[in-house]
This record gives sequence, structure tokens and C-alpha cells, in this order.
Amino acid sequence: MSTAQAQEKFTYMTNWYAQAEHGGFYQAVATGLYKKAGLDVTIKMGGPQVNIVQMMAAGQSDCVMGSSDLQMIQTRAGGVPVTTLAAVFQKDPQVLIAHADVTKFEDLKDKTILIASSAHRGYWPWLKARYGFNDAQTRPYTFNIQPFVADKNVAQQGYLTSEPFAIARAGVKANTLMFSDHGYPAYATTISCMDKTVKERSAAVAAFVKATMEGWKSYLSNPAPGNVLIKQDNPKMSDEQLAYSVAKLKELGMVTGGDAATQGIGVITPARAKASFDFLVETKLIDPAKVNQNEAYNLSFLQDAKVLP
Repeated sequence: MSTAQAQEKFTYMTNWYAQAEHGGFYQAVATGLYKKAGLDVTIKMGGPQVNIVQMMAAGQSDCVMGSSDLQMIQTRAGGVPVTTLAAVFQKDPQVLIAHADVTKFEDLKDKTILIASSAHRGYWPWLKARYGFNDAQTRPYTFNIQPFVADKNVAQQGYLTSEPFAIARAGVKANTLMFSDHGYPAYATTISCMDKTVKERSAAVAAFVKATMEGWKSYLSNPAPGNVLIKQDNPKMSDEQLAYSVAKLKELGMVTGGDAATQGIGVITPARAKASFDFLVETKLIDPAKVNQNEAYNLSFLQDAKVLP
């Protein structure tokens, strides 16, 4: 008599409300890919008021979705022993959205730019160094497009797959400027875990990484199963927004382009990891004495996973 394999419980926490940008994780639940890998996975939804790293450190999640690998290196430099194992998005979908008269970053020098507080420890130092912007021109972004819609002199941050859709629906002609097209090094949508979890549960972590990448491959070919679960977690999510986001992810090769095309979905290359680390040192966002690049990343799980698009 064969006994059914016990599913090992595993919790992953996202960094925002459920959306197509998290689709592969939901897809792996919906289509049984995690189950097949021996895991009983719970996807917990983050949001603007949720400190996911704090919750992971408190044992409420096994791994989290870092907004970028930069954010996770800084978290480690701040004393939390977290390491990044994979990055689903080969480039960071962060953008600045400006009115139609602005066609390049240089045009934004005299504009008011709405950014979230977290940007000051991420892309803002990069924009300042590269384009000569200054802190005085920033105002807080409240994840509401109305201030932008109302004022032609305002630009705002956004996610390539999200805000431009809402702004277009509001009838505003806008241009989207993407950092990663101009040399911003970050990866996005990471799988980042506590060192202790990686060490003590390495088999479960390996299974999670591989099944997640299979989930992404599946989601991009037919997102319907994952979208059902996304809308369960986030009932405000519309079918139109989901379709727009999936189309953008595919059009720009966010998941399957770049190094992922030949090395597998989720890949982080040592060269890119170094570029991210060096950027944080150069902009004085981390003290290299407090964090070691080799400890901030653990790329061994990806080598074993290798899920080609």
C-alpha cells in the first residue's frame, strides 16, 4: 500500500496586492505545480502598510518578494540575514510617467516628481546622479494618479505594467520612461529568504524556486488559472488590468528575456549581482563593511532549477 506524500507547508509573502506581476506564484498554486513538488504553499498578500521583511523575520513567512535585489541587499546591510535566490523580472519595471511634452528623463529637471518614500533608498539616488535631479523637486506619491492627472507639471513613479494603464483610462496622454532601459541595474520580484530557512529547509526552498519558475512559464502561456486566485485575493483587480499587465510582461520580455532566455526563468547572473552591489556602494546606500555580496545572493538554487522559457 502506497502512502500519500505529506505536503510540506511553505509560505511566501508578496510585496503588494495580488496582481498579474505575481501571476506565476498564483499559477503554481492553481495548477498544482507546488503540490507536485511536495509543497503546500500559501501565498500571503502584502500591501502598502505591510512590512514583509519584519513578518518574515518574525517567522510568519518563509520567503518574501523583494521589490528589487537592491532592496534586499540594503535589508541585509541593515542587519537582517536575508539572501536572494532568484529574480523573476529580469529588469525592474519601475518607471516615471510624465505628460506628453516630456519625452526623456532630461525633460524632468523642472518638474515636480511624485515618488514613494522607499524610492529614496532605491532608484532616486540613481536618477539624481544620472540626470541631476534634486530632492527639492520630489513630493510623496500616495499611489493615487489624481495629482498627476490634474497637473501637467507633475510626473509620478509607477510600475510599467500598472499605472500607465490607469492613466490611459483616465484619458490622459502620457509618456513612460523606464529606468532599466537606461542602465539601472536592478532585478525585481525576487525570492528572498532568511539564511536560516535556506540552510535548514534547503530541499523545500529548492522545490519552491523550481516550481515557481514552472508557474511563470505556465502563467505566460495561459494566465486564466492564476488570475482566478489573484481576483480571489484582490477582488478590485479587473480582467482588463490583468490582460494589460500580462501583455506588457510578454511584450517587454520581463520574465523570459535577457539572460532568462538561455539560462532559465528567475536567473540572476554574477555580473548583474555585482553591478547592483557596486551601485549601492557608489551611491553610499550601503556600507560594504556591513554586507558581503556573496552572502546577499545564493545562486545555487537557480543552477539546479533551469526552467527555460
